[in-house]
Amino acid sequence: MNNLSDKSTHNEIVEFLKRMNLRLTAVENALHIEPQTDHPLAPIEETASPELMEEILPVEKEEDQLENRIGQFWFAKTGIIVLAIGIGFLLTFPYENLPSFLPSLFGYFLAFAIGAFSIYLRKNYEFIAGYFLGGGLVLLYFTTLRLYFFSPQRTISNVGFEVGWLSVVVLLSFFVSLKQKSIYLTGITIALGFSTALVSDSAVVILLYETLLAVAAIILSVKTKWFNIVLYTAILAYVTHLLWFLNNPVVGKPLAFSPLPEINLLFLLLYVVVFSLGVFLKEAGTTESFSVIISSIGNSIVGYGLFLLITLTQTTPLNPFFHLVAFSVFIILSTFFWAKRKSKYSTFFYAMTGYLALSVAIILQFNIPDYFIWLCWQSIIVVSTAVWFRSKFIIVANFGIYLALFFAFLAFGGKVDFVSISFGLVALLSARILNWKKERLELKTEQMRNAYLVAALLIIPYALYNTIPSGFVSLSWIAVSILYYLFSLLLKSEKYRWMSLATLLLTVAYVFIIGITSSDLLYKIVSFIALGIVLLSLSIIYSKKKNKHI
Repeated sequence: MNNLSDKSTHNEIVEFLKRMNLRLTAVENALHIEPQTDHPLAPIEETASPELMEEILPVEKEEDQLENRIGQFWFAKTGIIVLAIGIGFLLTFPYENLPSFLPSLFGYFLAFAIGAFSIYLRKNYEFIAGYFLGGGLVLLYFTTLRLYFFSPQRTISNVGFEVGWLSVVVLLSFFVSLKQKSIYLTGITIALGFSTALVSDSAVVILLYETLLAVAAIILSVKTKWFNIVLYTAILAYVTHLLWFLNNPVVGKPLAFSPLPEINLLFLLLYVVVFSLGVFLKEAGTTESFSVIISSIGNSIVGYGLFLLITLTQTTPLNPFFHLVAFSVFIILSTFFWAKRKSKYSTFFYAMTGYLALSVAIILQFNIPDYFIWLCWQSIIVVSTAVWFRSKFIIVANFGIYLALFFAFLAFGGKVDFVSISFGLVALLSARILNWKKERLELKTEQMRNAYLVAALLIIPYALYNTIPSGFVSLSWIAVSILYYLFSLLLKSEKYRWMSLATLLLTVAYVFIIGITSSDLLYKIVSFIALGIVLLSLSIIYSKKKNKHI
């Protein structure tokens, strides 16, 4: 009995010690204290009973509540920001009776002091130490900035030297960020890099910095798996380019559309390619995540939107060429995403942006109403590539745009002439392409193909009616009807037979309404005889066809 009692007491003591050990571990984790022991114990999760874990674990979970996160992290971040702003105001204060270099010297002292203090805090307060280090780097940059700006007496009189020193600070910040393996510090460094580009107010420096930082973001995303750094850098790059285009108000210039060198357009397309590569590298599987979709949308819309804004405000003879280059870039990107990732959404947005660029190139190159016709024929390119992409989205969007173009042509294109028949021919070709590769689109219905055929059925007679002399309208419609019937025989498609019949019925109605009331006797003779011959011929053909099936 005594043995049993001793064993029970021993178990109670062990259980009590386990409880104490787990509670002490929770306290150490909360205070970020590394446990000191000469004899490592097995993990508490392996030795404690499930009941004990259920009782103790909520103590750790409570430490992660919102109140503690605000107190530990957000107060630290806000405090560093407020402190840095206060020191910044201190450095920008006009010290008229002091040498110009003295405030900057004091700023350097504070920056290195904050950096040293962050090293001191690293052992017990690692997260706060990181915030201090970031604040020190920002202060170091701002102090260097003061050597040229914020003071009537400049320590450095040449802006080129100033940009050089700022670049050294950015490189130092990059080195520290990578050594600390901190995405927080890296984000600060990238922002400082774009700031240096704007401060330089030089086209060469701005384009160079934007390119280098974009490439650096891609390399970092691959090496460190910080994929969000690409999106962050893309936003800063486009904002920097926009501010430069708006006359760079960062350096005190008034807001205005600044004439930029034409090569900046090619660099914008380069940024689009680089940032799309970052999105591509992030998505290793075939299923697109929401962040990848948003990144592709933003990269295509913002990148080309800025490209379009610059070209619309800076008219040059090369603008159509630049938009043609943009079309090529976006189509290549969409092809790349489809071929390598089978991406539906990224492919769609890059492709649609490319089609938009081609449309803008056409509008800039041709006058109204000619560009309506060229835009109409562009629909063939869209349908052809959409079939290869297996994109139902592009097919549907293109049909809507096609109809909008036709009605815009009617409203603004002036007189309807023979060229307007292009809309009908494009509809026929589009329907044929869809039927030719319909298995690629995974379409279970032929609604889009039928829609194109209906459009052709209505547009072609309308175009002929407004183009051909009234005495030959019915004859032209009869010719179209015959062509439809020949298509049905050649392609073995009953849809064209129905189009032939519909066109003939329309011709019959036209001949009886217009022909009888016409004062031209020759027109009456030719129209009625030709229509009668065609109708009788078709009747004979249908009769023979029926007899074969009996």
